[in-house]
Amino acid sequence: MKRTFQPNNRKRSKKQGFFSRMKSGIINRRRKKGRKVLSR
Repeated sequence: MKRTFQPNNRKRSKKQGFFSRMKSGIINRRRKKGRKVLSR
């Protein structure tokens, strides 16, 4: 039987990377708030 998790870094970063978060506005919100660390 094949393992179900087939990691793919490009797909992952498209879905939950820095720039996708920029698009959805999470990082911009944190920037407005004046966060020191936007994402780890």
